[in-house]
Amino acid sequence: MMSNEISTVQAYRASLLSFHADPAFADDAHTWIEDGLLVVADGRIQAIGDHATLAPTLAPGTPVADYRGHIITPGFIDTHLHFPQTDMIASPAPGLLPWLDTYTFPTERRFGDPAHARAGAEFFLDELLRNGTTTALVYCSVHKESAEAFFEASAARNLRMAGGKVLMDRNCPDFLQDTADLRDSEDLIKRWHNNGRSMYAITPRFAPTSTEAQLAATGELARAYPDTFIQTHVSENQDECAWVGQLFPERRSYLDVYEHYGLMRPRAMFGHCIWLDDTDFSRLAQTGSAIAHCPTSNLFLGSGLFDMKRADDAGAMVALGTDVGAGTSFSMLQTMNEAYKVARLKGSYLPALRMFYLATLGAARSMGLEGTIGTLAPGLEADFIVLDRKATPLLARRTAHAESLEETLFALALLGDDRAIRATYAAGACVHRRGESGSGAAFTPSN
Repeated sequence: MMSNEISTVQAYRASLLSFHADPAFADDAHTWIEDGLLVVADGRIQAIGDHATLAPTLAPGTPVADYRGHIITPGFIDTHLHFPQTDMIASPAPGLLPWLDTYTFPTERRFGDPAHARAGAEFFLDELLRNGTTTALVYCSVHKESAEAFFEASAARNLRMAGGKVLMDRNCPDFLQDTADLRDSEDLIKRWHNNGRSMYAITPRFAPTSTEAQLAATGELARAYPDTFIQTHVSENQDECAWVGQLFPERRSYLDVYEHYGLMRPRAMFGHCIWLDDTDFSRLAQTGSAIAHCPTSNLFLGSGLFDMKRADDAGAMVALGTDVGAGTSFSMLQTMNEAYKVARLKGSYLPALRMFYLATLGAARSMGLEGTIGTLAPGLEADFIVLDRKATPLLARRTAHAESLEETLFALALLGDDRAIRATYAAGACVHRRGESGSGAAFTPSN
């Protein structure tokens, strides 16, 4: 495993991109430094600026990683995915509900085995890092063992990760059914939430698989631990929405089920949100809840097209999620690619700068982590990635003719994938370097 103890000053020379506002609502939302220097000490960003200005301030002998020709951005933040579903990615089914029954539930059953859960967590986290994702909001299985395995593997890499044991006590196979007794979840909160860089997410799978008693208990747990995350699914598929209407006829909408049980608040993340009405979007904004837009999953399952403009008009926070395993890639670049196409099909336009914002600072804001991660600024945790605009022959040819930053980023989003991630850093430590395994970053003097 690569070293995750960085106690001396390190510097990185590259083009630097970060955000301080949403490009959809501010003309000057980003910072771009063509020849920049990022200085890191003790896992945090110490300084950022022009190389010509900052380099003379470095102590003699300070190692500098020379990434000229590359772009350093904050690490990507994936706000919705399922680690037990890694093994069933790209499984065919005619829709969400049969896909759950045929593939998801049988696959998740195996995560009650601690050894299987550990192996799955190790691969899952390595795959995230290979794709430049340094923070994720993760669904485990119903088994406490799966959450323990996830957090142990994440802590060993010193990653800022959030996750939680799935809750479901009806409308699921007996071998995955738990109860309204949430002691396992509370035990996991006490052990892992804010333990190092780990964070806990209270995780009812979705309303149809929780009884009223379990949803009520979930709301009580959320009130008892108000700085935890809440994550679930809502309005992904029309058949699912109709099912919720039958199960909860007294509620105004699918989303209203969650609000009724006290599950809408800051740090609550709702996956998909395709079939919401205007009142639903307004309630998301008013409660400080957020949307995880999962375009590859929605297209794969034929669930529908998310309406970014309606969310923006309501003032609701939006971030991106890969939604592995219905999602078809761990790559946030490929997720941007599909988000762009979904926006076009809905009659709107998603610029590249906005897509990179949604995967960095926008996601951090949605998770209530602004000021901790999501941008490049002194004092923040040093989670960042190195993007290679020449990672493939086609990408190199296209970016060589780019006439603006927008064109370069758009090419990375539309043509890039895991190959475009030259290196990934978490808390200042190299946790992935393309083409290498088991070794840290190589630092060389910079002229």
